[in-house]
Amino acid sequence: MTWFISQAYAEETPATATPAAGTTATTAHEGGGHGGVFPPFDPSTFPSQLLWLAIVFIALYRLMSKRIIPQISGIIEARAAAIKADLEQAEASREASEAAGAAYAAALAAARAKAGSIAAETRNRVNHDIDSNRRAAEAQLADRLALAEKHVDDVKKAAVGHVSSIAIETTNALVDSLIGAVSHDEVVAAVAAAEKR
Repeated sequence: MTWFISQAYAEETPATATPAAGTTATTAHEGGGHGGVFPPFDPSTFPSQLLWLAIVFIALYRLMSKRIIPQISGIIEARAAAIKADLEQAEASREASEAAGAAYAAALAAARAKAGSIAAETRNRVNHDIDSNRRAAEAQLADRLALAEKHVDDVKKAAVGHVSSIAIETTNALVDSLIGAVSHDEVVAAVAAAEKR
């Protein structure tokens, strides 16, 4: 754009005449610089500046509307689609995790119920086994007690029988040594009379 402005400035500034031979060239200012107004502020250059401004504006507008804005719109739409897909995936993952949590809770509750039923069944079986073993042990003890009582009765009867015979023999020996010989029947009758008392 600066090239176009410099070209316009070159076209509108009059060419300086070459000085004649033997004459010295005079400058507009003693400082040796350009004379006149700064070209962008020169009212005579406004039409060309406005023309180039319009051309550049239209070119930039077309470039923005045809290339840059569609690319930016495409990028924004792609980002929006990616964000939407990510949100949908996150929602699906959340629902899947909630479903998995519910399934885990249900499986845990079923396992607890099954463990409770197994424990109750085992407890009932053990109690039944204990009761049956206790009844069998009580029956066995009752049988042994009955056998022991029968044995004690037999031993008592045998002892009583022996006591009578021992008492008769002892009485017979004592009576023989004290008063002389006595018949065996009299000694048995005396011992039986003493046992009845």
